[in-house]
Amino acid sequence: MTIKEIQDEIVEEFSLFDDWMQRYEYIIELGKNLPLIKEEFKTEENIIKGCQSKVWLQGEQKGDTVVFTADSDAILTKGIIAILIRVFSNQKPADILEADMDFIDQIGLKEHLSPTRANGLVSMIKNIKMYALAFNSKK
Repeated sequence: MTIKEIQDEIVEEFSLFDDWMQRYEYIIELGKNLPLIKEEFKTEENIIKGCQSKVWLQGEQKGDTVVFTADSDAILTKGIIAILIRVFSNQKPADILEADMDFIDQIGLKEHLSPTRANGLVSMIKNIKMYALAFNSKK
């Protein structure tokens, strides 16, 4: 699936919920299915700066795509990074760099997060794009 198709799928899933409590529960549920980062990558250099809680993100190039794994010590944050990994993992670096992030506004995520969590979300996206940039320049 393309990034846009995955984003559309997520927007559709979120539209099924009537209120934000249900959406938060869904985000937490998504976090439980997150492809977890290996312990060896839970290092200081893989921690996303700017997040209220600890979030580790690791990306590696497999063939012509980037595969991400992550973890967090906070259940909601774990769900947020799980959404981003679902969108960007197994995608080409150039596609990640060109990806539109409108789906975050469409599901209302940023406006329903505390300012510090919203900053963390921006930092997560920035780190994902930095991995893509690094792998894209290796061509």
